[in-house]
Amino acid sequence: EREYERQYGRLVPGLDIEVLTWSATVSAVSAEPLAPVRDEDAPRAQPGRPAGSRDIRFPGAGRAVAAALYDRAGLAAGTVLPEGPAAIGEAQTTTILPEGFRARVNAAGDLILERDGAASRPATGATAAGIRDQVIWDRFIAIVEEQAQALIRTAFSTTVREAGDLSAGLFDTRGRMLAQAVTGTPGHVNAMAASVGFFLEKYPLATMRDGDVFVTNDPWLGTGHLFDFTVVTPVFRGDAAVALFACTVHVVDIGGPGFGPDAGQVYEEGLCVPMLRLFDAGRPVEAVFDIVRANVREPVQVIGDLYSLTACNAVGGKRLVELMDEFGLNDLDAVGDRIVETSRVAMLAEIARLPSGIYENEMAVDGYDRPVTLRARMTIAADGIDVDFAGTSPMSNRGINVPLTYAQAYASFGIRCVVGNRVPNNAGSLAPIRVTAPEGCILNAPRPAAVTVRHVVGQMLPDVVLGCLEQAAPGRAPAEGASSLWNPMLLGGRGVTGDQDYGDATPFSVTIFHSGGTGARPGADGLSATAFPSGVRNTPVEITESIAPVIFRRKEYREGSGGAGRYRGGDGQVIEIAHAEGAPFAIFALFDRIDHPARGRDGGANGAAGAIHLASGRRLKGKGKQIVPAGDAVVLELPGGGGLGTPE
Repeated sequence: EREYERQYGRLVPGLDIEVLTWSATVSAVSAEPLAPVRDEDAPRAQPGRPAGSRDIRFPGAGRAVAAALYDRAGLAAGTVLPEGPAAIGEAQTTTILPEGFRARVNAAGDLILERDGAASRPATGATAAGIRDQVIWDRFIAIVEEQAQALIRTAFSTTVREAGDLSAGLFDTRGRMLAQAVTGTPGHVNAMAASVGFFLEKYPLATMRDGDVFVTNDPWLGTGHLFDFTVVTPVFRGDAAVALFACTVHVVDIGGPGFGPDAGQVYEEGLCVPMLRLFDAGRPVEAVFDIVRANVREPVQVIGDLYSLTACNAVGGKRLVELMDEFGLNDLDAVGDRIVETSRVAMLAEIARLPSGIYENEMAVDGYDRPVTLRARMTIAADGIDVDFAGTSPMSNRGINVPLTYAQAYASFGIRCVVGNRVPNNAGSLAPIRVTAPEGCILNAPRPAAVTVRHVVGQMLPDVVLGCLEQAAPGRAPAEGASSLWNPMLLGGRGVTGDQDYGDATPFSVTIFHSGGTGARPGADGLSATAFPSGVRNTPVEITESIAPVIFRRKEYREGSGGAGRYRGGDGQVIEIAHAEGAPFAIFALFDRIDHPARGRDGGANGAAGAIHLASGRRLKGKGKQIVPAGDAVVLELPGGGGLGTPE
């Protein structure tokens, strides 16, 4: 317990610590002295062969320069590399070889970097500042990734620790996102970037104290639905607040009818926690925890995840203060300005490579009980990219509506997949992308619209904007994919299976994450059973079966479901699930691409449509709560991605 508290800041009251994996380091004294490595023992010098090249922006340089790329595994003892610029890649790291440096591999296989005498003078001016900024930036990325990993390690729900449905990021005191963890989903990250600003509007920095932690799951102030909790923590160095850390997770339950689209208003969908203090100067606000605990089906998991959110921000804050002490930083203002401006300029430079103009695309998806049209008008100009979703279908009377921040998050991500995808994702690179939608359409649904499964529509937006970009830059966009996650909630217990008697079977509530196929990519087939654009992982069968009384009778690739083409779309998968005790159970269907499969591009065929039915044969609806009878099973046939190019 002491070690857990040391690493993560606090314990979860009333719960024991469960250690899932151990990592051991073993060392021993060598029986004989190790012989020194001598240069003369190395094989005869031989030049290294580059595996390719790419443009790299070196610290202090005004522009990117062409650098040779080497594979570290292919550099044998005696290999000599010419003077940089170059990059040497391996599984866990990349070694940068700047101009003025050479590299060689000694007899022991060690990589030795040597600096030419003419280049050995100390770096000064812009070069020194650039190197310092680069080191600080790299440390920021390491910090937010450690923040995200701390969240995964301490999380209670499988949606977080197995599927990775989370986000983590560092913000300056003005609410600008400076860095985000690679681990996480675009819908969380980019929507969370706006959420921190809302927190600062209600709780100005001057009102915050060391030890304060703030929370909300308000769909319009957070990341789009009640199942996502966003937690924001100020970081203090001395008496001054110097930064904010924020994180988001999808919790397993939030009360209400369950994770499905059947509600008509947000008030029916579960517990809404407005922006509140979760911890006040380090002390838990027990009233908030009590309210959450009393309103969810899985209180241990949900309360545990709130503590995990708090712990991961604390880890990030601790590491940031250590960094600031090391570099003598009193604040992040100047560093933040340079990060944001550098990213903004780099993003505008990428946009400038596109032909200016107006490009339009539309796509139909299944909707709840009628099709939904998603229509985009993209304007590319010197000052950025504007996307307007005017002409998109109006709000639904069911829970598939999308708050604007979530629509903006996925639309901007779709653009970033093709334009400026090497530019870091932060406030600077996001600023030149502006996304609007008329209030009252399904992509800008105001309160009190029902929004529980907003991802079913929102995750289709990258396909829509990529269709616009394909017109501006042909040959760069993939075909359409399954796109929307197939992540149903399965529920069993008295009162939830209609007129089917649940008997004495074990009650449960579990959400599983699974994916269809992605669209074929320029120059490559699509990926099978892979979540794009969300990036979350499929929940392992063994994990789901260990926490709920369900059994997976089948989980296999749906061969041939990817659309044909010069490059094939990725295949979906077939999943068959039954109650392990033979009881009935409810499935909250939230599936798409059943009536409107993913379209191929440039002559490629459409992907196969999705389907849901009972093992006994009866077809089920793609959306809404339905009952799987006792002894039966539900079969999910996940859709395939579209093909790209005419089949050869």
